[in-house]
Amino acid sequence: MSTSPPPPRSRGRLRTAALTAAGCLLAAGCSAPTGEADGPGRGAGPGADRMKVVLITHGGEGDTFWDPVREGAEAAAAKDGVDLAYAGDLDPAGQARLVREAVRDRPDGIAVTLAKPRAMEGPVAEARAAGIPVVGLNSGIDAWQSAGLLAYFGQDEGVAGRAVGHRLNAVRASRALCVIHERGNVALEARCAGVKKAFKGETEMLYVEGTDMTAVGAAVTARLRQDTGIDEVVTNGARYALTAVESVEAAGSTARVATFDLDADLVDAVRDGDVRFAVDQQPYLQGYLAIDALWLHRVNGGVSGGGAAPVLTGPAFVTRANVDAVARFAAEGTR
Repeated sequence: MSTSPPPPRSRGRLRTAALTAAGCLLAAGCSAPTGEADGPGRGAGPGADRMKVVLITHGGEGDTFWDPVREGAEAAAAKDGVDLAYAGDLDPAGQARLVREAVRDRPDGIAVTLAKPRAMEGPVAEARAAGIPVVGLNSGIDAWQSAGLLAYFGQDEGVAGRAVGHRLNAVRASRALCVIHERGNVALEARCAGVKKAFKGETEMLYVEGTDMTAVGAAVTARLRQDTGIDEVVTNGARYALTAVESVEAAGSTARVATFDLDADLVDAVRDGDVRFAVDQQPYLQGYLAIDALWLHRVNGGVSGGGAAPVLTGPAFVTRANVDAVARFAAEGTR
């Protein structure tokens, strides 16, 4: 089924509404309606009959990557007549606490990311014991089944990393620096491991503190000055790619930059040739499909992927050749 993306909305308003809804639902057990729809299985309006779902990610405060995830989740909730609450915490213990609070509030479904799978084992088990269906998205493709999740929506990060490695081979790169901005994040580690596996040249991992962009830029600049043989910098997020572009210039390096993930600012960088390509995992689609899957499970017993396979949303490569085709959607916050 094809669903058109919603009209552009203020990300600031979305973020405020989402966090307010999360606090309301998690702390007080009240609903935060995101839309109304008529039809079988859909709530006709706010009230006890409306389905309540909580989306809990490892997104840190101010991390705009999660804006399209929330946009997609909000769009699905509005279509399905679901009361949706959002909460996020970069700290795995904090995210685990949010899931436990949600379980106590007894929602009809939980969607969760598994960036640090071991930290989520206990909370997810508590949700299952309470009879609450849980789906995964974005991170944890190798852990969702063992954790007992109903379905998973995201990119196979190892596959994506290997695809990047093959592209670097095609442009005859020889030395790659893969920048990991969150140590222990299984998705980021898998990406760089995939690059290293497929790339015929040398791959070095550079760990940086992703919450401090000044430190990120300084670390990349210093490494490029130390090793002038590095001819490709691969980052794991749009804002890190833009910082890497500045680092290449500051270091007087001839290295090119490629990245995982996309946003509106990066579209311009790809169009201008400052960034070679971006790997789009389609986070809007991840949020949309996760919420819609929980609704479909409730109203029709559906299980996306049959519970046996993930539903892949990437990798989709955005290059200078096709960037204009996704530019409008990126500007609207849905790509």
